[in-house]
Amino acid sequence: MNLKSFLIICFTLHFTIGNAQITQSPHIFGEPMASEYAMTSYPLDPEANGVVLYERGNYTVDAADGYIRLFKEVHRKIKVFNAKNFEHSTIEIPYYRENNVRENVKDIKAITHNGKAKVYVSENAIFNTDETDHWSLKKFTFPNVQDGSILEYSYRIETPYFHNLGGWSFMNELPTVYSEFHTEIPGNYTYNRTMYGNRKLDVNHAEIKKNCFLLQGFKVPGDCESATYVMKAVPAFKEEKYMLSGDNYRASIKFELRNAVHVDESKANYSKTWDDVDRTFKYDKNLGRQLKYASYFEEQLPAAIKNMQDDLERAKAVYYFIQKSMAWNNERRILSDIRVKDAFEKKSGNSSEINLSLVNALDAVGLKPKIMLLATRDKAQPTKQYPVLTDFNYAVVYLTINKEKYLLDATDKHAPFGVLPLRLLNIEGRVFDFKNDSFWEPIAPFEKNMHYVNMQLTANDNGEFSGKATEVSTGYIALSKRSDNNNWAKDEVIKRKQSKNEALDITNLKNENETDLDQPYKESYDLSIYEQPVGDKLFVYPFLFQTYFTENPFTKETRAYPIDFGFPVINNYLISIDVADQYKITKTPENKILKLPNNDGEFSVVYDVSGNKVNIRLSVKLNTTAYSTEAYPALRQFFDNLVKIQNEEPIELQKL
Repeated sequence: MNLKSFLIICFTLHFTIGNAQITQSPHIFGEPMASEYAMTSYPLDPEANGVVLYERGNYTVDAADGYIRLFKEVHRKIKVFNAKNFEHSTIEIPYYRENNVRENVKDIKAITHNGKAKVYVSENAIFNTDETDHWSLKKFTFPNVQDGSILEYSYRIETPYFHNLGGWSFMNELPTVYSEFHTEIPGNYTYNRTMYGNRKLDVNHAEIKKNCFLLQGFKVPGDCESATYVMKAVPAFKEEKYMLSGDNYRASIKFELRNAVHVDESKANYSKTWDDVDRTFKYDKNLGRQLKYASYFEEQLPAAIKNMQDDLERAKAVYYFIQKSMAWNNERRILSDIRVKDAFEKKSGNSSEINLSLVNALDAVGLKPKIMLLATRDKAQPTKQYPVLTDFNYAVVYLTINKEKYLLDATDKHAPFGVLPLRLLNIEGRVFDFKNDSFWEPIAPFEKNMHYVNMQLTANDNGEFSGKATEVSTGYIALSKRSDNNNWAKDEVIKRKQSKNEALDITNLKNENETDLDQPYKESYDLSIYEQPVGDKLFVYPFLFQTYFTENPFTKETRAYPIDFGFPVINNYLISIDVADQYKITKTPENKILKLPNNDGEFSVVYDVSGNKVNIRLSVKLNTTAYSTEAYPALRQFFDNLVKIQNEEPIELQKL
């Protein structure tokens, strides 16, 4: 699956690319155009509650207070069509900080235009919030937003962090009429550029601008690369169910500082090769140097684990020892604040402290674990053309035993050995062992993810059906059920099971293998249901409770982005209904089978009547995890038919 199209542009200041020019009417802050006031809807998206009329980012380098600084200027105008449902009147401006030095966000101007009336956002209505260790937000909300309002704002960021040029997103949550990004960068700064998404630029123009940069004390001005990127009529970005991070698909351009030549003619390289990264990580205090505790963990491990002869059983025992010994504090780290020994002694730590403890412990019992860095599922897949360490935000364990590969994450108390939590299933990661070269490795999900239901019901003379049900789950489905159920009282679990059908009554719920994660998770219970007759007819819907797929997640006519379920699924129901001497089976739904193209999945339902019994078998398989947008119509039909079978096709009985 092609997650994104890459456009890597490594400029040298000896040539010009592109010859497209743009003629755009000037946009003066505080003076919207008559045509913008007159707009009442956006023809390309008539249902949109608003539209980004115009946005421009202008990133330049200049001197300020005797220092060279990067300046980011942004101007944006947004039209409101439906104020009642408009959700974009609060603006967040992210800015970077490092070692208590913050980027300086200046000259924030914001106006709500309602015809000739203008309402300004005051300075005391602008707030700061620290979001992470390195990122903060300036936040404000436009006042007096009405149908027809134009929301206009601009700001300027002054930063010494040339590595944080960032980039520009041409795609917003609202449709965008015109989006422009302009850069003017002296030739001594060289950036790699990555284009995300599959939309093409309407303008992609770069040229040499002579004598654009003059530093005080230097007689000769420098040349700049002046570049302009434009997209027009960009559709709104809308999240869709079962997709990877939207950052993989949003039309945007990202800059990565490759090298810089300073005024003293010294040269600094920022973008490294993987060989450079391997060497750096080997001696990094937060990664390589945290792998020196094998002897410490050998002392901590029980003798029974160390004496196990089978490598796989020994690895599993070590994994479960670390999993049970340490609690995750929900923090993700790979490049800072990792202290393995301290975290183990405190029995709590961030994701890397737990998983690097696992690396050390596996090493202590003679196995050869490695570190895999990855981006979690809510982030874009890391760029493969060159190392961008900020693309990664998580470390897991890569282990090979008897040529079988295992990916391990000990932060989740419900994850069996070899089952990475869903949030980590993001295509590929980079494996490091610090003895050989690092390499890319697919992040393969656990394959055996089954949900099996066996239910027997018998009719009695009170018009009630009663019986027993057993559910068995493995893999990711078992992980999810343990997470949902283990921390709740059984009464609460029963309420959730009964929530689909008010006539359903569940008692005597018993769970097996709640903490034995290598075994299937089992639920068994008694159940009864009273179906209301219609005259002398009774309509019984055999799928009484919440099924694995309860609704069609694909209701829209079209799909913009690829589908990714994360892992393959097998879902089987075996249901036996004995009408005894109370009813006659007069009609059953048709048997059906539907297959997806390329053997990507199938479902079948069979109704078998034998005497007073009807046996139903429903089998659902999704054999792959990722589907292209071209597969969407078939998937939509697949789930549409499946949901109808489960919710709309009863067995017809007649009272004797």
